[in-house]
Amino acid sequence: MRKWVTVVVLAHLVIAMIHGVAHVNARVPLSTAANLFVYVVILAGPLAGLVLTWPVPRVGAALVAMTMAGAFVFGFLNHFVFDSPDHFAHVDLQWRSVFATTAVLLALTEALGFALAVQLLRERRLS
Repeated sequence: MRKWVTVVVLAHLVIAMIHGVAHVNARVPLSTAANLFVYVVILAGPLAGLVLTWPVPRVGAALVAMTMAGAFVFGFLNHFVFDSPDHFAHVDLQWRSVFATTAVLLALTEALGFALAVQLLRERRLS
């Protein structure tokens, strides 16, 4: 299970980096608070959790689960619900397909990362 969590966390990082490029090129601004959330929770959090799954598996898996859940809620609301510059429909047409595709892929990897981390927690509880 740890291998799958690793694959999903690393895929999420790559997709987030591509999404960040789309943000910059489409000139989609984020507030200071939103930027802080992106860097701490969405980018660093799952990586820190992944690293922690080796020395303290339950803590690492819990951190991956919490940060992926937080990232999912943040991204889903900002990309698909709230009427803001971060909503995929408001992004510059030239970058909209990359922005929207990566937003969907982020949501999928975040949901999957959360589910796999919870499964890893359950496995660790049984052992």
